Amino acid sequence: MLSRTMAFLFGVFALQQFPSLPDWPWLVSAIIPLFVSAYWPASRTWSLPLLAFVFGLIWAALHAQFQLRHSLSAELEGQDLLLIGTVRSLPQIDARRVRFEFIPRQASLAGEAIRLTTPLRLNWYGAYPSELAPGQDWQLLVRLKRPWGMMNPGGFDYEGWLYQGGLGATGYVRQSADNQLLDEFGAWMPVQRVRHPLQQRLLQVLDGHPAQGIIMALAIGERGQMDDEHWRVLIATGTNHLMAISGLHVGLVAGFAFFLFSFLWRRCPGCCLRLAAPRAAAIAAFLVALWYAALAGFAIPTQRALLMLAVVLGAVFWMRPLAAGRALALALWLVLLWQPTAVLAAGFWLSFAAVALILYGMHARVQASGLWWRWGRVQWLVSVGLLPLLVLFFGKGSLSAPLANLLAVPWVSLVVVPLTLIGTALLPVFEPLGQGILQVAAGAFQVGWPLLRWLADTVPMLALSLKGWPLLLAGLGLAWLLAPRGWPLRPLGLVLCLPLVLLRPPVPGDGELWLTQLDVGQGLATVIQTRHHSMVFDTGPAFASGFNTGDAVLLPYLQHRGIRRLDKLVISHSDNDHLGGAAALLAGMPVAQVYSGESRRMDWLPHQACSQGHHWEWDGVVFRFLYPDRPLHRRTGNDDSCVLHIQAGAHAVLLTGDIEAATERRLLNSTEHLSADVLIAPHHGSASSSTEAFITAVSPRWVIFSAGYRNRYGHPHPAVQARYAAHGVQGLETWREGAIRLELGGNTLAVQRYRQTARRYWHTQP
Repeated sequence: MLSRTMAFLFGVFALQQFPSLPDWPWLVSAIIPLFVSAYWPASRTWSLPLLAFVFGLIWAALHAQFQLRHSLSAELEGQDLLLIGTVRSLPQIDARRVRFEFIPRQASLAGEAIRLTTPLRLNWYGAYPSELAPGQDWQLLVRLKRPWGMMNPGGFDYEGWLYQGGLGATGYVRQSADNQLLDEFGAWMPVQRVRHPLQQRLLQVLDGHPAQGIIMALAIGERGQMDDEHWRVLIATGTNHLMAISGLHVGLVAGFAFFLFSFLWRRCPGCCLRLAAPRAAAIAAFLVALWYAALAGFAIPTQRALLMLAVVLGAVFWMRPLAAGRALALALWLVLLWQPTAVLAAGFWLSFAAVALILYGMHARVQASGLWWRWGRVQWLVSVGLLPLLVLFFGKGSLSAPLANLLAVPWVSLVVVPLTLIGTALLPVFEPLGQGILQVAAGAFQVGWPLLRWLADTVPMLALSLKGWPLLLAGLGLAWLLAPRGWPLRPLGLVLCLPLVLLRPPVPGDGELWLTQLDVGQGLATVIQTRHHSMVFDTGPAFASGFNTGDAVLLPYLQHRGIRRLDKLVISHSDNDHLGGAAALLAGMPVAQVYSGESRRMDWLPHQACSQGHHWEWDGVVFRFLYPDRPLHRRTGNDDSCVLHIQAGAHAVLLTGDIEAATERRLLNSTEHLSADVLIAPHHGSASSSTEAFITAVSPRWVIFSAGYRNRYGHPHPAVQARYAAHGVQGLETWREGAIRLELGGNTLAVQRYRQTARRYWHTQP
């Protein structure tokens, strides 16, 4: 069964690597001969696993076709659509907006009915209704766009996340008299109707408590109230899995219910005559687990845990012996049949790998020592064994996780979680008692918080950037190291981990330059590497919601490239779309020198002025500031952006910030270093820049427009694009191409487009 299970898993996983969905004739033609060969006993050893692999491909493809069948068409983007439908999620409220998921049933454009049934993720800004709740029917005037996210190496695949959640478009609600509540109880959503009032009561009961977000996460799986400091500490200590209604918590609650109900059932002889105590306890345990999963809104991790638990409790109910490995394999089949896209989530691999590691490493050891030894051994197995997967998905792992989990898991799971659940259950019945117990639960969590924070601040994270064969070798090495007693030379498994630790990603050669124009939406962020040096030119935007491209794009990319420090950071000027990510970047990475074109909004950051004529050389590559040419105190705005010319061998790049026509004319009169093969378009391609004379003087082969998808400024302007095209310049846009990487040096000029190389079938076509 193991070989067929793994083949089915890899079939489902293989489909997720396709840039587009395969043709049905190809899949059908592959499966017919396998069905035939499966009837021959001699061929079943290879034909059944191969059949399972192809079945996994077909099943995942069917699911994908079904989910993508009603995607939003490009023609409907940016249009005012009148929708009638149902709110299906808990509203996430902050100071600026409310965010919620909406399922439309009817849709119209300018009075004409259109077909739109895909679930939506909507924001309602400004004066949104406080009574918004799941299950309500609303009529809303909205503007939508297809799923679209920034695409960068090492970054988060937002489009994949939307696809996994079944969301086919995003958008916002327009302020209009057409927005009306049609029915308070439009849809029967018992789970969400219970969760919503609980959410409101928990917000009131715990208002202002430092552990409010933690208790909300443990009670109803709602993690939107957790702040950045909570996440920093939890991720650094490897305990972030505790802050969700996860498999661990579902299993503990079900186990407690099983033993309690079994104990009580055995005290009733008549009950035992009707149904054996273990079978009755299995039913009760599953119902309690179902209730607990419902509190989390049946989130995807909770669905996986519930299916795994159903396999184990089902074996108990039907009194069938079921080996642990077979139970894990059956659970994996159920999860992937229910939701093939689960393989896109790191949590899927981490949860199944954790159980497999425990079964593997505790084999023949369960009776070997006392309870605390076994508990410590489990934490060691999971924390160390999962490091390769953590590096694969997140580029880093927690070295303090074994100790942190050894202490935090029993404290949170056996003290904080039970108190939280009891308090939450009592709120609708007797609120003063429920409120008191919740306050105790929050206080109990705060008792252990200083220790977690100390571990996060003291023990560094293991940050690694290599993937591929070094990571595979490290996984094999750790499997060897964690093998059960009796396996020969187990410490030598560490030798296989050395390539992952010692090797570094490739770097440019002498005289070569690697420049990556990152996709940061409507903004600018450029990473520049020579053989021994690295710098960043601008850092992209930050938003009032707290999202910024320093955290979300720059730091993950630098970590992916193995860059641990920056020699220079240049902020071309002080507009948010160039400066916004700087604070996060500086907090996450040491920077030797900071330059800026102006001092506006820069008083918090010590910096030097970039000035015309300043130049330096790194590893045979020459850098030269061409502008500004006036004193720092007289510089303000776009036209005082830093302009940087970089010469690598026979090729050059020109970075221009947000300069406009006036500065372009000054450059034409003041410097002879304008010629470049690649031009980062001035001011994102606005109509106020890229004059004919400037384009002629630079004479680029390529121009890169760093602009956001459907940005409100209309960048790049069609007239500017036409101007470059008339000069024979090939244009690239970050929203269309994702991160754009240039390799220059000698006579080489290579261009790589990340959205093209990393494309998957769920990514929206430009």
